[in-house]
Amino acid sequence: MLTAIVGINWGDEGKGRMVDLLSADYDIICRYQGGNNAGHTVINERGKFVLNLLPSGILRAHTINIMGPGMVIDLEHLCKEIDALHEKGVTLTHETLKISDKAFICLPYHVEQDILEEERLGDKKYGSTRRGIAPVYGDKYMKKGLRMGDLLEDCSLQSKLDALLEWKGITFTGYSAETPGSDSLIQWLHKYGEKLIPYISDTSEVLNRAVEGGKRIMFEAQLGSLRDIDYGIYPYTTSSQTLAAYAVIGAGIPGAKLGRVIGVMKSYSSCVGEGAFTAELFGEQADILREAGGEYGAATGRPRRVGGFDIPASRYGIRVQGADEIALTKLDVLACYDKIPVCVAYEVDGVKTESFPSGDKLVRAKPVYEYLEGFSCDISKCRKAEDLPKPALDYVRFIEKSVGCPVKYVSVGAGREDYLVLEV
Repeated sequence: MLTAIVGINWGDEGKGRMVDLLSADYDIICRYQGGNNAGHTVINERGKFVLNLLPSGILRAHTINIMGPGMVIDLEHLCKEIDALHEKGVTLTHETLKISDKAFICLPYHVEQDILEEERLGDKKYGSTRRGIAPVYGDKYMKKGLRMGDLLEDCSLQSKLDALLEWKGITFTGYSAETPGSDSLIQWLHKYGEKLIPYISDTSEVLNRAVEGGKRIMFEAQLGSLRDIDYGIYPYTTSSQTLAAYAVIGAGIPGAKLGRVIGVMKSYSSCVGEGAFTAELFGEQADILREAGGEYGAATGRPRRVGGFDIPASRYGIRVQGADEIALTKLDVLACYDKIPVCVAYEVDGVKTESFPSGDKLVRAKPVYEYLEGFSCDISKCRKAEDLPKPALDYVRFIEKSVGCPVKYVSVGAGREDYLVLEV
């Protein structure tokens, strides 16, 4: 069984939590795109873990965790993430963590370029996390960079780096900034790259053998449908493909076929960064929801924009992801409201629509809200559908019917076991 766990909305839906939960039944967990520009938060019996690069299955001792060729990897950040896990008693070996030799390296000058670009844009900034993601993916497609496999060939690493710096110097001159130094960069590559060399291999070979052997493989996405470079709220997107259809490509086994797609979405909406966010709430309504849900970015700590559940955006996200079933997270948070706000449609240029528009129409869209009965009580101990108060279950069924996809998993608390399974 090949399963993808993907985000339906703007990201931060709780994918890490669901991967951690469901990974108990899988042999291999694979991250297939993105870098350290977003985080997956997992809470279990050993504490709270924020994973920016490592697959969320890394907290399961029996799983093999793979970082695929579709990823961009900041070596320093990854080393620090591994060290943080070691400090909490999580042991990683070359058997439990494997990094694709084809994954792209995010260098310090990518981060610097990202910062320079955001500052140049000023009020028109994209809301970048300033971790180098757009510049490194841009360089990847211009064929101007280093891959993890280059760390295994030290004899040619310096010459490859020098050629890149000669080209990259043109960009930094354009920003009136100093060109990155070769000596400091090669030292950086050696310092952090040498620690990661034991984990680097041809992960496509590992995955192909696993597919042939009937192993259970889970593909973990970063961010959500609406941040996809092609199908998201362009240009306020990430720089990679966040969709399930890209999973086998970004993982390194493009000939494989997915068997199951689990879409993750919150019981309300949240968004980090810039761009259209039609369902956004403001003032006291937003403050109550943000505090109740702890809505601050896992990678950046930035306060997230929040809103009621967005039906048009979620229906669109489910369609582009090809989701077979839904995991609905943070239902417990909505106990903060007596009446639960739901964005059921948009109004664009005075016309009501239930479709998700693109381009400038999305920018002009206004939310159409309805309010459902709240449940205002602690539901964290509920483990079956019948344990939920009727308004809470009615809310789940309303969402399910509105988006046209069955809800199978519902999280009712922050802990690993705080969830229930619905019949679909």
